[in-house]
Amino acid sequence: MIAMNPVAALRGLLLTLLLALAGCQPTPPAQTRIQGKTMGTYYVVTLSDSYPGGEPSLKSDVESLLARMNQEVSTYDPGSLISRFNQGPANTPFAIPPAMAIIVQQGIDAGKLTNGKLDVTVGPLVNLWGFGPDKRPVKRPDEAAIAAARHKVGIDKLTLTPQGDHFLLEKTIPDLYLDLSTLSEGAASDEIAALLEHKGVHNYLIEVAGAVRSKGNNSKGSPWKVAIVEPSDQPGAFSDIVIPNGMALSTAGSYRNYYEMDGQRYSHIIDPATGQPVTHKLVSASVITPTALEADALDTALMVMGPDEALKFAKQHQLAVYLIIKTEQGFKAEYTPQFAPYLAKN
Repeated sequence: MIAMNPVAALRGLLLTLLLALAGCQPTPPAQTRIQGKTMGTYYVVTLSDSYPGGEPSLKSDVESLLARMNQEVSTYDPGSLISRFNQGPANTPFAIPPAMAIIVQQGIDAGKLTNGKLDVTVGPLVNLWGFGPDKRPVKRPDEAAIAAARHKVGIDKLTLTPQGDHFLLEKTIPDLYLDLSTLSEGAASDEIAALLEHKGVHNYLIEVAGAVRSKGNNSKGSPWKVAIVEPSDQPGAFSDIVIPNGMALSTAGSYRNYYEMDGQRYSHIIDPATGQPVTHKLVSASVITPTALEADALDTALMVMGPDEALKFAKQHQLAVYLIIKTEQGFKAEYTPQFAPYLAKN
């Protein structure tokens, strides 16, 4: 017979008691999670509250909302409102609904704030470089083509005017091409959040590509956590963990949407000032603001700026910003003091 160590026996008894007590605790509510495709990317909605009608109703309501948004702002749909505006004549008011006008106004405001680093009329350049509905170029666009496309760009050529229960959108040149794709993910996250609040759901995590909205806690009673992905070749690698605490988080990066031609990598982030894809070392920019739409506008502008200008701009405007910069030693993260409180402590 082997004698048992009394300390080990006590530990075993305590463990048994803890397991028994744990078994008596009420089971936490199960989370509801739906996902799907939209706007050329993905969405995921996770709830720790019940939704009226359950998961089928949640899926139906979210996808109906997203389908309506696509009919308004998708440049890939020739029948969408934005496509009809782009195909229409100059100096002719075009009626759009309030939800779409909010996105346009955010684009105009962010363009002015960032001195044109974000430009929602940059579509001709995006298409020229092969990142829009048009096909990818078979060769690098020449300077003449870039200059011609730049003449079609500028938020000063776009006006938005309230008119009763709708808004009037107007352009001063026929070739102006409005592209809201850099804002639509954030807008979608905000609209889904508004839907959930209207339905009495107050504990949720919404992801539409890089735009995140969250509120409350997960099913375990803990605040939602979101990873800032490290742009490396290692699957699942992340740079930091963020606890948004009811705020919105949006991340833009140059490491996902790109192509290579003649040994050169071309990013989908286009600088309106040069008419060309950015070539600096900033590979990811994350922003925390009250709305995902605002964060989605600012993260793209920061990506255009590059690391030094982006950090200076963020500090000047006291923004919660997290940047990932590629160096010879690997990836380096820099963030503003306003971002620090949202980082999960190790």
